[in-house]
Amino acid sequence: MGRNLSAPRLQVIAAGLSLTGLALFPWLGEPVYFVSFAFTVFLYVTLAGSWNLIGGYAGYLSFGHVAFFGIGAYANALMASAFSLSAPCMILAAVPAGAVAAAVSLLIGYPCLRLRGPYFAVITLCFTFVARLAVNNLSIFGGSDGLWLKAMTLPIETSRSVFYELMFVLMIVTTAVSAWIGRSRLGAGLRAIKEDEEVAQTMAINAPRLKITAFAFSALFTGMAGGLYANYLTYIHPDIVFDVNISILIVLMALFGGTSRWLGPVVGAASLSIINELLSTFVKAELARLIYGCLFIVVIIFMPNGVTEFLAKLRRAPGLPDG
Repeated sequence: MGRNLSAPRLQVIAAGLSLTGLALFPWLGEPVYFVSFAFTVFLYVTLAGSWNLIGGYAGYLSFGHVAFFGIGAYANALMASAFSLSAPCMILAAVPAGAVAAAVSLLIGYPCLRLRGPYFAVITLCFTFVARLAVNNLSIFGGSDGLWLKAMTLPIETSRSVFYELMFVLMIVTTAVSAWIGRSRLGAGLRAIKEDEEVAQTMAINAPRLKITAFAFSALFTGMAGGLYANYLTYIHPDIVFDVNISILIVLMALFGGTSRWLGPVVGAASLSIINELLSTFVKAELARLIYGCLFIVVIIFMPNGVTEFLAKLRRAPGLPDG
């Protein structure tokens, strides 16, 4: 009994120590490469976790989520230019940039969320192409030349450490909100919509309101990540921040980890980012893509609900200790 009661407390302590270690990591004199790589991992965890709010909980697979990432990046850059913000203030502009992405999601979500299945996936993908085309051809967005942002007047090590901490905080907030939604009435309603939307509506669940709420939250965090990423690069271009490959990658990461719980996208994004980096470093590019593809095939066949669900089933299997 004592061991079972202390297990949650030990998990909290372990999580706290892990987060503290991650927060202190960039200040321990580690090479800039590792700090930058960790920033990228945090970025993808944020994107996969925010996508899971609409794609995992509600079952509306969006293949155009990078549009909100790009909108956040350009909104941040335009606000910085319009108000002549200094580099530190430009970073804070990532918050209203996320709000701009959320506002856009409300505008397109109302008509798009009436569609389901492959129709919703296609329309969101088309929205990304339209947004990219518009930005590429409007001079206010810099057109095909892109936009430059002010860089922080700090040593590269300090600058990368600051952005590491900011993306780390955004990742924690996104993950915490995802976990809260998953356990709330909103999450229960979204899961009911995922199972059968018609039945959910007969149970007095306001499906349109829940879907648009989840879509707005998802776009908010994605847009904030785009704003931080724009400041991190100090240069944005439609080919960079509206890259459809980013959308596909975050969907694959979420599916790899499992979309039924908040932990799935975290595990999927972190593990695949590390695997991709190792393959890119130590294996030839062609062989790396082959191994990466085979990995997804194995997961889809043997773990269709994701790695976290597969491990949870193993833990619940008869004859195994509950630990």
